[in-house]
Amino acid sequence: MISLNNQVNTTQIEDLNQLANIVVKKSVNILDKYEIVAILESIGWNDNMARERFGYNDLFSLSEYIWQMINRDMIITPVIEKEKVSRFKYYFRLFRSFLRGMIFVLPMAISVLSMLTLRFSLWSYENFSLSMATSISIGTIMSFMVVGGFTQAIARRGFLYLGQNLVYMARKTVLYFVRIGFITAVVVTISFLIVNWTFAIYPWQMGSIIILYFFFLTSIWLSVTIMYILQKELIFTGLITAGIAIVFVLFILIGINIVYSQLIALTIVTILGLIFSGYYFQRTGKETENGMAPALQRKSVMIYLIRPYFMYGFLYFTYLNLDRLIAWSTDNIYMPYFIWFRGEYELGLDFALLVLMLPMGLIEVVVNEIMLKLLIDQKKYSIKNIGDMNKSYLHYYKKRVFQVSAFCAVNALAIYFLIRYLDLNNVIHLVVIGNRVTHFVLIIGIIAYSVLTLCLMNVLVLFSLAQPKIIMRSMLIATLVNACSGFVFSRWVEYSWAVLGLLLGAIVFFYFSYKGIRKVIKNLDYYIYSGQ
Repeated sequence: MISLNNQVNTTQIEDLNQLANIVVKKSVNILDKYEIVAILESIGWNDNMARERFGYNDLFSLSEYIWQMINRDMIITPVIEKEKVSRFKYYFRLFRSFLRGMIFVLPMAISVLSMLTLRFSLWSYENFSLSMATSISIGTIMSFMVVGGFTQAIARRGFLYLGQNLVYMARKTVLYFVRIGFITAVVVTISFLIVNWTFAIYPWQMGSIIILYFFFLTSIWLSVTIMYILQKELIFTGLITAGIAIVFVLFILIGINIVYSQLIALTIVTILGLIFSGYYFQRTGKETENGMAPALQRKSVMIYLIRPYFMYGFLYFTYLNLDRLIAWSTDNIYMPYFIWFRGEYELGLDFALLVLMLPMGLIEVVVNEIMLKLLIDQKKYSIKNIGDMNKSYLHYYKKRVFQVSAFCAVNALAIYFLIRYLDLNNVIHLVVIGNRVTHFVLIIGIIAYSVLTLCLMNVLVLFSLAQPKIIMRSMLIATLVNACSGFVFSRWVEYSWAVLGLLLGAIVFFYFSYKGIRKVIKNLDYYIYSGQ
């Protein structure tokens, strides 16, 4: 072991100070060097990194030196005060949080708005044949299901390292998962082509469209996630809008086939998305990199830690699309293929998705408020008053659930009556209210997505407290309920009743995730420490 009187050279002092400050930000009232070891391990440090970066034999010797630094007041302890910001900056932060919450709903919202005005979007068209609509829908669903786990993995590890200003590690980790995501997309593409060729599920024209839309949309979703963790949400919104504008020019003004126009636009948006993602990552690194570039965790360890988040992402997007697949596979009409697009069902769900926009932004604001309050309060309460803190937060969270529920109810009614008004006054030129199936799916979908909003608030809080396993289990149960109930209703009653699986799954998801929240908040002090 290196002697504590001669541990580091002068060039390493600054990096050690930076590391020590990261430790102190994690826990101001550090008890001993063993707590420092736990904190270092939680942010990805190990014995090899301690040796390679600072020359220590293991984390314990490095932690002992950091402990002496803290005791000698060689670093500045953060002041426990709320940051004083101007009113403009405060509202700008709220708006940014609101926008971040809407980022994954905005593409669908823009697509719906484009369909209402232009009759097409970046990946859909009102006058597509049933075979073409089936192909594009399957490709879109496949892209969400394949990329869902990777978006969660990228977001989790990216935020972890960016929060510590370790941009190098964030970039390496993100690029690793993006690379694996593309490899997975290629494997899925080849597997689909082999299976489709072997069993002749779809003709080659349909299979080609499925794969093309799947691959391009997968690439776009991966670049979206990078922009999300870099807080460049407006860039992606602009890219989607630009993509629709490209389709307009090619299809309307020049007269190129709509499929070719969309594929060209998707290619351009994909390339621009990846370019912008790389550029902003590089620029962020230049602005915030603190000079430390420790080696990444072993892949096996990183994959083990990220597994619950990955599984949640996969299950979440599977859950969102499962009722469609069940409804479209119901054999109650002419079915040339195993899955056959049902426009009446899809139209109802597309309009119901609009109910997510405002609440998704609201819960991002609410969760940020909760986490900021927790960051301050955990440093104010003494160990004797931990029970009071836990009780106050349980009451505080119940109050926020009630408020968000009320907002979702009002928002749901507003969206329904807005769609009803537009339809009955022939503004949207689509039959929604007058079609029995579409109207039924719209109502149930609006309720289901409103309940799902409350679930996602639970998800964000539990993720912030590093409790992904609770969410993964809740999502698994909800997905199974969705599958079983949707299948039974669609086969025993009518295919459109598959949407009830979406609703029942959302209710079950909320029950188990809220149960998990209560368990965590009742022992909040323990989970705060374990989540460091």
